[in-house]
Amino acid sequence: MKFARQGVFALAAVISLPAAAAGDPAAGRTKADTCVGCHGIPYYTNAYPNYRVPKLGGQSAEYIVTALKAYRSGERSHTTMHAQAGSMTDQDMEDIAAFLATAPRHPTGK
Repeated sequence: MKFARQGVFALAAVISLPAAAAGDPAAGRTKADTCVGCHGIPYYTNAYPNYRVPKLGGQSAEYIVTALKAYRSGERSHTTMHAQAGSMTDQDMEDIAAFLATAPRHPTGK
């Protein structure tokens, strides 16, 4: 009886946890228009300073959300990404990440 009661309490604790935000890839496809303008161009490099812009298709949604939140907070440094992420809600980030995670990887793997 004691173990059954503990199981009920454990189940109640799990049920009462807030659900993790889930991204909507269809909504993310619309919201990611400005993202794919740079991150979806094969072999794209920035003019100054000169560096290769990473392709995000197939990237982990969790990684994308973490990176966007770090840009928004200023923890990661990049002027353009601060401007992009600064106006995004957490749900925007989840949606964009869900879309990009399912987008095709660049054929060269770069």
